[in-house]
Amino acid sequence: MVRMVARNIGVPGVNPPERECEDPFCPFHGKISVRGRIIEGIVVSAKMHRTVVVQRDYLKYDPKYKRYEKRRSRIHAHNPPCINAKEGDKVKIMECRPLSKTVSYVVIFKRG
Repeated sequence: MVRMVARNIGVPGVNPPERECEDPFCPFHGKISVRGRIIEGIVVSAKMHRTVVVQRDYLKYDPKYKRYEKRRSRIHAHNPPCINAKEGDKVKIMECRPLSKTVSYVVIFKRG
């Protein structure tokens, strides 16, 4: 059995997971590189194969009425087997190259 060494992806506060995987799209054990935005959200769907839907809630200011309104966005992200995020988990996702038509983010951290 060959032991794989997990890469340091260069994000402070994010350590590689204890589990190993052989996923080529894993930022820790595969060849995919991460860059750009880091987004925190909650997993609302994990029904796809190695893909999760992350919902991010935020407030937008409406200058006409001088108040804030709630908004949400849903982002599809790749879910490596070593992280294996489930519905209801708080996750950090980071931008990467497009992996499919709708997936351009990858899960880098999970808090159960």
